[in-house]
Amino acid sequence: MKLHILGICGTFMGGIAALARELGHEVEGSDANVYPPMSTQLERLGIALKQGFAAENLMPPPDLVVVGNAMTRGNAAIEYMLDERLRYVSGPQWLGETVLAGRRVLAVAGTHGKTTTTSLLAWILECAGRAPGFLVGGVPANFGVSARLGGKPSLTPPSASADGSPLSRSAGEGRSPTPAAADFIIEADEYDTAFFDKRSKFVHYRPTIAILNNLEYDHADIFPDVAAIQRQFHHLVRTVPRSGRLVVNAEDARLAEVLAMGCWTPVETFGIDAGDWRARLTAADGSSFVVAHAGRELGEASWSLGGRHNAMNALAAIAAAHAAGVEAATAIAALATFRNVARRMELVAEHAGIHVYDDFAHHPTAIATTLAGLRAKVGAARILVGMEPRSNSMRMGAHADDLAPSLADADAVVFLKRPELPWDAGRIVDALGGRGRIVASVDALVADLLAQARAGDHVVFMSNGGFENAPRRFASALAQRR
Repeated sequence: MKLHILGICGTFMGGIAALARELGHEVEGSDANVYPPMSTQLERLGIALKQGFAAENLMPPPDLVVVGNAMTRGNAAIEYMLDERLRYVSGPQWLGETVLAGRRVLAVAGTHGKTTTTSLLAWILECAGRAPGFLVGGVPANFGVSARLGGKPSLTPPSASADGSPLSRSAGEGRSPTPAAADFIIEADEYDTAFFDKRSKFVHYRPTIAILNNLEYDHADIFPDVAAIQRQFHHLVRTVPRSGRLVVNAEDARLAEVLAMGCWTPVETFGIDAGDWRARLTAADGSSFVVAHAGRELGEASWSLGGRHNAMNALAAIAAAHAAGVEAATAIAALATFRNVARRMELVAEHAGIHVYDDFAHHPTAIATTLAGLRAKVGAARILVGMEPRSNSMRMGAHADDLAPSLADADAVVFLKRPELPWDAGRIVDALGGRGRIVASVDALVADLLAQARAGDHVVFMSNGGFENAPRRFASALAQRR
């Protein structure tokens, strides 16, 4: 079958393309901006890429058009597709019907930490010999690809009881092991599916095990309030079978409210200060912690990541893997070799004692926890931040009041206010009390940070967009200055 994917260079749709190619389909796609790293990954797979969304890109017509959720009415390719009555489907629906059906799905949902937790869970199952399939909203360094189908089914692994203890039989006493569905780990996004399907993507995935990592207000362009997001999360809860497992953040009151709407699946909770699964930090920066379950310490994890938020992500992944039959000791050991996804506090360079990081920042809570983790690691060293408010919610000003407090651990902030930003960024800078300044271009932002940076500093570029390659431009300028 020949598939044309509209919006192919997004991380999710690029993953769809990789899976379709692995299934043996002829795959091509188009996007407004064909850019790395996804374009590089797709070209390696032999997938033809077309720039822009001209109607001609769908000529001759493919057997099926897979539509990304960034596509809207009025787009030339979409209008041609509808006028010509081409067969079309959303990415999540294609994934659910073509790849996930018949597999045991482990889904990772939450406002924050989805990509890291999904990558962690995939790596834990890989280390356990499961060869899982996965689709991640990024490229996990341990795998080098954002998506794969995974290995063949193996004998049924032990499931886990409601109290988390492994069972030798998942359904029925005295049953012999039978061929099991292969594991597939999916990053389960609450954003809408497509212009013709306004449900959250994750309702298409039908997981057996689902992580509910956290829940805050976000995506102000499609959700009027947090209650609307909670309803979508409850739609996900409704799809998890009673033979499955919900792994839920015990410290999140909004998730407790979701479960109070109705829950038909065994629940295990996790948290630093509460929950069935706990982490006791043994390093202030979160780079090591003891994992406990039901009050019993199971082992100490040491890894390259830091921050309380990442310890929580690890707990969620360990608990979900345990529900899938992986021993906690195996999961804890896997953390030592875990390498995170690009742009999650990625150290891109170090020149003259100045460390340069690229971080996918999309929400004030994520910004605050990321900087708090870095502060715990670097102590009194200066932290300089280059900030671009890039997500739809940020650009709409939905998080404006929370931005300055989220930057409390930064010693200096250079804030990019593009001309099209519709709200006054001056109040953010004023609230920073002399630690912030506004610039109108990436060139000016890089120059400003260069003028401030000195040996021992940690410079963090925070944006969930391309940021015009600002971190690497800054690093290159640093190297030349040296």
